[in-house]
Amino acid sequence: MLADLSISNLGVITSASAELSSGLTVLTGETGAGKTMVVTGLRLLSGGRADASRVRSGAERALVEGSFVSADLGPGQHRKVADLVEAAGGVPDDNGEFLVARSVTAGGRSKAYLGGKAVPAATLKEFSEHLLTIHGQNDQLRLLAPEQQLAAIDRFDESIAPLVQEYREAYKKYRALAKDLRERTKSKRELAQEVDRLTFAVNEIEAVDPREGEDEELLAQIRRLQSVDTLREQATEALTCIDGPEALGGYGEEDPASTLLGRAAETLRSSSDVTLRELGEELTEVSQRLSTVSGELGSYLAGLPVDPGELDTLLHRQQDLKSLTRKYAPDATGVVRWLEKAKLRLSKIDTSTEALEKLAKQVASAQADMEKKAARLSKARGRAAGTLAQEATKEIRGLAMPKARLEVSIEQTDCGPYGADSVEILLAPNDSTPGRPLAASASGGELSRVMLALEVILSSTTTGETLVFDEVDAGVGGRAAVEIGRRLARLAQRHQVIVVTHLPQVAAYADTHLHVAKHVGDDEVTSGVLTLSADQRVEELARMLAGLDDTETGRAHAQELFDRARAEVEAERSAARA
Repeated sequence: MLADLSISNLGVITSASAELSSGLTVLTGETGAGKTMVVTGLRLLSGGRADASRVRSGAERALVEGSFVSADLGPGQHRKVADLVEAAGGVPDDNGEFLVARSVTAGGRSKAYLGGKAVPAATLKEFSEHLLTIHGQNDQLRLLAPEQQLAAIDRFDESIAPLVQEYREAYKKYRALAKDLRERTKSKRELAQEVDRLTFAVNEIEAVDPREGEDEELLAQIRRLQSVDTLREQATEALTCIDGPEALGGYGEEDPASTLLGRAAETLRSSSDVTLRELGEELTEVSQRLSTVSGELGSYLAGLPVDPGELDTLLHRQQDLKSLTRKYAPDATGVVRWLEKAKLRLSKIDTSTEALEKLAKQVASAQADMEKKAARLSKARGRAAGTLAQEATKEIRGLAMPKARLEVSIEQTDCGPYGADSVEILLAPNDSTPGRPLAASASGGELSRVMLALEVILSSTTTGETLVFDEVDAGVGGRAAVEIGRRLARLAQRHQVIVVTHLPQVAAYADTHLHVAKHVGDDEVTSGVLTLSADQRVEELARMLAGLDDTETGRAHAQELFDRARAEVEAERSAARA
């Protein structure tokens, strides 16, 4: 349910807001007052296309905000709405309502917000699908589309939805297998060539058997071998200075650094002076560290390669790796990764006759399963079509089309995304005349009544949604207008219904009456939205009755219309509660 709505700088509306309630809300006003902008604002909140031309002249941007309540929906729908908002990063407000906002700049840039979080407009569309449905004159034309008529059948019978889901899964499986078979059959030669190329590459890489990071390790080892003589000379000289030539099996007359340092440390430690003894301790630590360095130098020298052929071996290995990195990846790690992907691709390519025959059997099995589920779906739709036609006929006959008959024709077609059925709604003026397609037989007013009848029937199993009707009563008058008002009031017992109307017969049935008032100044035209009291409603009804608001007769007629409509609404609601 839509709890409140505020609009700024949209069309002729400078700033307007309204608190909305459950039941039937009508929106009236003179032509050009801005009623259409209210519906435009709702379309923006439902993720509709943002049109910069709708921004009020001179304003930088238009802004529409609305608060939605999902608690009145069924538990499953409420959970879906809450999960969607949470997934988008939004949160409900302190009242548990979800704030939705949409802004459009004069330059055409649009921003959408859900639960305080910026989201794509597509997210608002997904959100509103559970809460808000708008029926306008363009929506009536969409009713003529076969896919919309098929959707009406599926929506009418709750048992059809799981059958549609089962069929779609079978259809997707069949399509995927059939596509695989076509591609394998069509490109068998190309796949065989790909197998040859991949097999050669895999064999070539496996013959070298690279390791991840091996090329970097080789480079470090090669650099070390190329300068091994210099490194050995540097380490030898340093070790000789520390431990003397004897450390390397030679002879020398001078004492090495380690001996001199040890002697100095011993001399200072034996001094009677405290300072010298402390310095002696420090020299002892230096001597120990020097001993450690000496050991590490010895290990380094022992570890230097002495095999003159090792460098050649490493250089050859480096060339083998380079031959792979030139073809498959920039480094050894990349080559290893490429090998893994190549093996995986090879495991999925099978162009043998046996493999194609096996796949063909899988395709045939999937097709049989799809057709079986399509048949079950068609049977369920056939049952639902007959019942829907009967109920819709009863509804439209109550909408001042006393002899009209609605039929739902279902013809079998090839399996498609939503089954093997082609649905067409037919309208006949009486029982003796065959039905004809809506596009060829229904006037604008009749199409409005058919759409309303279907909505009344299809919404009878759900609750808590917001249904918006934008001049659904266009081209209708007299008794038909009264019947439309009654149907809308009946629909409002389970849903929030918002109606833009020019007909007093419809407006009289409303629980809440909003009036869009227009003010024409010297420089600009502005509009605002007012919630009318009971007396103001009577005045507005009188104005709508051919402009009779300033006459006693007009007011009396409006009061009678208002009182009769409210009495009917109360009586029907009391009967429903009983």
